[in-house]
Amino acid sequence: MTLSFGTRLRSAMDERGPLCVGIDPHAALLDSWGLTDDIAGLERFTFTVVEALAETVAVFKPQSAFFERFGSRGIAVLERAVADLRAAGGLVVMDAKRGDIGSTMAAYAETFLRKDSPLFSDALTVSPYLGYGSLAPAVELARESGAGLFVLALTSNPEGAEVQRAVREDGRTIGATMLAHLAAENAGETPMGSFGAVVGATLGDLSSFDLDINGPLLAPGIGAQGATAADLPAVFGAAVRNVVPNVSRGVLKHGPDAAALRDSAHRYADEVRAAVGA
Repeated sequence: MTLSFGTRLRSAMDERGPLCVGIDPHAALLDSWGLTDDIAGLERFTFTVVEALAETVAVFKPQSAFFERFGSRGIAVLERAVADLRAAGGLVVMDAKRGDIGSTMAAYAETFLRKDSPLFSDALTVSPYLGYGSLAPAVELARESGAGLFVLALTSNPEGAEVQRAVREDGRTIGATMLAHLAAENAGETPMGSFGAVVGATLGDLSSFDLDINGPLLAPGIGAQGATAADLPAVFGAAVRNVVPNVSRGVLKHGPDAAALRDSAHRYADEVRAAVGA
């Protein structure tokens, strides 16, 4: 029987440390590494990160758009990276933020959550803003495959508030509604469920939201965006142990030196472990 994503994630974070490293090969970062903004630069960047970190970091979050911009050759690099990361014991959260309805949402789910897909990932970021129910094909396939989802709930970009903090007729915000849906998906699961929320680490006091969804909370914003590991308990409260802090530029800026990449990732993981008491 395939272990659930929530089970595998808890084990990986306990063993390797509570950290997710984003893999974001945008043009400026390639340039800072002395690489060209082409397929050769993409390959060099990606596999330097994979070789440096795959055996020690718990979770990786490749941003698919930075690979898709190179067409089929970029997708081929992403396929290889996903396979190599997973073969080394890392978990892959594909940051594709897919969201649609019906057969189109099912096709997105099959791309990333079907076990025999070349892009099969341990989890996928999804957008619920065509209605949470529109995600049903992804929820169903994730359960079948032992994978997970991270649903955009309270994101760190300032533009997100106009949707996520909008108030429904029942007095509940859209963001709170998404959290409630996820809590229902995860009910009764141990050690935690597989359906998580994306909640920005830079948002400050979130005590008005019930973050105890019995599932993981993917938290971008650590490092270059200004949040620190020490901020996590104040932001996430009692749910802090289920936080998966994401660091991208804070680690990647140390490349292409593999040892420097490893040292930075280890330092962030240790800081988070100390802050959340893991």
